[in-house]
Amino acid sequence: MFGIVRPCTHRLSEGLRTEWMAHLCGLCLALRADHGQFARIVTNYDGLIVSVLTEAQTGALPAGRRTAGPCPLRAMRTAPVAMGEGARLAAAVSLVLASAKVRDHVADRDGLLARRPVAAAARRVAAGWDRAGARTGAALGFDTALLVDAVDRQTGIETLAGPGTPLLTVTEPTETATAAAFAHTAVLAGKPRNAAPLAEAGRLFGRLAHLLDAVEDREADAASGAWNPLTVTGTSLTEARRLCDDALHGVRLALREVEFTDGQLVHVLLAHELRRSVDRAFGTSSCSHQGLQVPDGSFGPPPGNPYGPTPGNPYGPTPGNPYGPTPGGPAAPPPPRPPRDRRGLIAGCLVWAGLACTCQMCCGSYEDPWSRERREAPCQDCGDCCEACDCCGQCGEGCCCCGDSCGCDC
Repeated sequence: MFGIVRPCTHRLSEGLRTEWMAHLCGLCLALRADHGQFARIVTNYDGLIVSVLTEAQTGALPAGRRTAGPCPLRAMRTAPVAMGEGARLAAAVSLVLASAKVRDHVADRDGLLARRPVAAAARRVAAGWDRAGARTGAALGFDTALLVDAVDRQTGIETLAGPGTPLLTVTEPTETATAAAFAHTAVLAGKPRNAAPLAEAGRLFGRLAHLLDAVEDREADAASGAWNPLTVTGTSLTEARRLCDDALHGVRLALREVEFTDGQLVHVLLAHELRRSVDRAFGTSSCSHQGLQVPDGSFGPPPGNPYGPTPGNPYGPTPGNPYGPTPGGPAAPPPPRPPRDRRGLIAGCLVWAGLACTCQMCCGSYEDPWSRERREAPCQDCGDCCEACDCCGQCGEGCCCCGDSCGCDC
């Protein structure tokens, strides 16, 4: 799973978490339905934004959802998933951009791709994804040649780049590709007036995706000698951060001009989670479980600890023993535990294998494979993914920057 917008589910409300998973699973299943099982490996967090944007403009329709069968990634539970043109467009875009990523790794001779037989096989896979994405795009009225052309130009631009080359010259092909994908969601939704602001939001989103990928890979690329736009152009992290902050502001401004039927999930992903992605890449984010980050980079306890015990401990034991003997009568028995729908041995083993293979038993919480009881994994440190949501503070301009739909409880 790749992508820059990967929200921690602890920060999403139950409704938004269900919607986000519906689009993620919808992208995965659209890839399987149109292009086969192997294509599902290109499922990514950023591709689902195309599906989210399409539905945000039309509103959620009963025909846009179906119930998917059990999946190991959902602990063998069924779930509503998005379907329709938005999910199929997301699948086509994901295939073409994943193809570009493969070709980029081949050009950089990363890992096993430095071997000619492996590189040749990877090129064939990438070419197949290009053709598959073109077929789906054509069925939706979207010309994926725009994406392929942008990817092809990227290689030439990187070859000619050097010290002093403007960094935005290097990011331009990615910006063009994502602008085209975002704008076509307005066509699918039947709202052509949204195409221009969505193209601008997509262009800036593509810039952020390229820059954040370069920032996160900077040290690894330096160690391996791989091509990195920041190193090659001599761009400092300070300048890269300035460009990212400008792009964040531009995305918010562009989204103000878009007519959404229900833009809450878009707002959370592109106004708040995108900001956290930038903070995460530059190492300036903090986690509510670890305290606040101070200027020297260390972490200390949050002042006042708003999540600590309150005076009087309202959740502490009540006076007396509610299950003890009552005056003049026998002891009251404790209430019986509600019955649970336990899984059988074989079904539980299958669920356990799915949880183990997807690392859900390592971090966070999960449902016991047999008893279905809620369990806590050994690792509860989510890093920077579990910040408390500060809607009014994240925008930098107060709630007014987020539009009328933004309240402090979003």
